[in-house]
Amino acid sequence: MRSFGSDNNSGVHPRVMEAIVGANSGHAVGYGDDAWTREAEDAVRELVGREDIDPFFVFNGTGANVIALQACTLPFHHVICAATAHIAVDECGAPVKLTGCALKEIVVADGKLTPEAVRPLLHGFGVEHHSQPKVIAISQTTEMGTAYTPQEIRALADLAHEHGMYLFVDGTRMANAAAFLNVTVKEMTVDCGVDIFTFGGTKNGLMIGEVLVPLRKELAENIRYYRKQTTQLYSKMRYLAAQFIPYIREGIWLENATKSNAAAQKLAAGMRKAGVELTQDVQSNAVFFTLMEEETTLLRERYFFYDWDGERNERRLVCSWDTTEEDIAGFISYLRTVVK
Repeated sequence: MRSFGSDNNSGVHPRVMEAIVGANSGHAVGYGDDAWTREAEDAVRELVGREDIDPFFVFNGTGANVIALQACTLPFHHVICAATAHIAVDECGAPVKLTGCALKEIVVADGKLTPEAVRPLLHGFGVEHHSQPKVIAISQTTEMGTAYTPQEIRALADLAHEHGMYLFVDGTRMANAAAFLNVTVKEMTVDCGVDIFTFGGTKNGLMIGEVLVPLRKELAENIRYYRKQTTQLYSKMRYLAAQFIPYIREGIWLENATKSNAAAQKLAAGMRKAGVELTQDVQSNAVFFTLMEEETTLLRERYFFYDWDGERNERRLVCSWDTTEEDIAGFISYLRTVVK
């Protein structure tokens, strides 16, 4: 099966698979006290240009997001996010259940928060009748496939710090943003004043795993305990961590993201030529478009993909690191017959 349903549907990059197999040698101390995890941690430090940070490897994006928010909050706090954010829509209420915090959602057409959109929610500080604003949470890239520039991230970080709050970045597709913007991970995080972020792998060529990176000492202090309580501490950590060694040091993260972004651009260009309306700027590996129900049903006879906004007949396609020219050409060819 070849699909544009999600970058979760793609396989594992060959070098990443080799790294997993390479870790399968002899015995190693469990729970991350092994040579592979030490090397992977160093690779993350090099990626962000900070020797003083402690990265934490976890199974998945939801776990990483929940742990990050646990590190930032107490149960009487609340988290400000876009209404389309993964923590608000696609995590089955896990952030609310496991932090005790409310989510304050802001409707934004392109998925991107701005200081102007956030500022009206920054009130009630010190008032015991109200939950307290504590975190601005953004996704890079957003759920709409759009990318925050470093300047936009810095503006949100400055706003958060002005009010004694934290800026958290869900970086499940941060690699795609870096490829699109031609900036480094450091330039999107450390240099922008981000307090804590995740860096994704599962959607970009890994078999499993994300890494959580706290950039403030007080946020790192209790993460090891939250990771255990949230059932995200892998006993055979070497298999998870080993993937990040070639992923980071050989530049697989950027190579894969560049490929999936380029595939999305080609897909989008073909769709426009076929007369299909796109609803978002293509700034990553996702393409959002409108298609009537009858045409969508025909398209689904050959391709799996998700609806996004049923009221608008909006659908989503996602390219992967291994999307091929043949995949795109076949889809566009069939799409033309459907649209006609």
